[in-house]
Amino acid sequence: MRQKPLHGIKVLDLTRLLPGPLATMHLADMGADVVKIEDTGAGDYARVLGPTRDGMTELFRLVNRNKRALRLDLKQPEGRDAFLRLAKDADVIVEGFRPGVMDKLGTGYRDIAAINPRIVYCAITGYGQDGPYRDRPGHDINYIGYAGVGDQIGAEGGDPVVPNFQIADLLGGTLTPVMGMLAALLDARASGKGRYVDVAMAEATLAHAVLPLTGLLDRGRPPARGTSMLSGGLPCYGVYATGDGRHMAVGALELKFWQALCEALGCPELKTQHFVFGKQAAPVKARIAGIFASRTQAHWTEKLAHLDCCVTPILNIEEALGNEQFRARGMVVEEGGAPRVALPVKFSEFEFAIERPAPRAGEHSDEVLREAGYGAAEIEALRAKGVI
Repeated sequence: MRQKPLHGIKVLDLTRLLPGPLATMHLADMGADVVKIEDTGAGDYARVLGPTRDGMTELFRLVNRNKRALRLDLKQPEGRDAFLRLAKDADVIVEGFRPGVMDKLGTGYRDIAAINPRIVYCAITGYGQDGPYRDRPGHDINYIGYAGVGDQIGAEGGDPVVPNFQIADLLGGTLTPVMGMLAALLDARASGKGRYVDVAMAEATLAHAVLPLTGLLDRGRPPARGTSMLSGGLPCYGVYATGDGRHMAVGALELKFWQALCEALGCPELKTQHFVFGKQAAPVKARIAGIFASRTQAHWTEKLAHLDCCVTPILNIEEALGNEQFRARGMVVEEGGAPRVALPVKFSEFEFAIERPAPRAGEHSDEVLREAGYGAAEIEALRAKGVI
């Protein structure tokens, strides 16, 4: 078996909560040695942000597997020195503090690059390292609000809806940093020189707001919530309730899919009403809605499963974990009797595995410091001073 794609890459992870930890977990799943560094106080708030089991929440477990953990007080000189020793041999540092915090601690990009020119130093923030909003606090709901995305989420004529899928956090604070870090790592391998990677979650959301921007450019004004091509405006692309209170997702965007669906639903007269909006769409939606409401979700799922029309059931997360497609592709694995989701990237000559459960706070402190050259007496002295 070949080594994993990121084998030999060492990552120092200072992030907390959801975006950064999930980003570094993806790196760990691909083989990087990720050391989760928490302060000696509260540490990562996700450990206790909700019901806990054995001292940590399910959220923490879900985004921190395959990592080692070190507790380190960077405000003490000895803690800063320890971090610099670790950073000298690291490939990547990831942090999610407000701009300037790491510089004040003497552990910013310039400090690290002076001793390790090939370091890739990624900073994940809400609004970036400069600009008038750089020091503002925020969360996912704020970032999608500024990016014109929150305005688009919801039904026609209704208020914006808070999604239970953190678009800015996951797209902007997880996947965009992974993209940036991997690109900078590739460059560092070739040039011997690292980069500072500045990721703003609000910007990453804005950069992917393709359909709202398309609507603006096409019509000269932002599309109204729930009325555009992929937000519920079309009868052929939307959600319909079934007779048992469940729902079906209709994605018959192409004409051939729409025509096949109309035949299957017994309404061939609607075949010509494919791309219709507004008042013209209303009776078409009502007709389709009435048909779906006449039978259960299970009925429609079975009836339409093998028809080329892009219509599927809307599942809850428990049902999704049991879905035959996800199971067949190895996306659902067990850890300690609990379901977990595997790395969503398949590589040749690679087998995903949970090699380490989410670590206890500081679980690997001694091990990590020994690798950095600390002796047993030095480690005990750090512990005695509360540095670790």
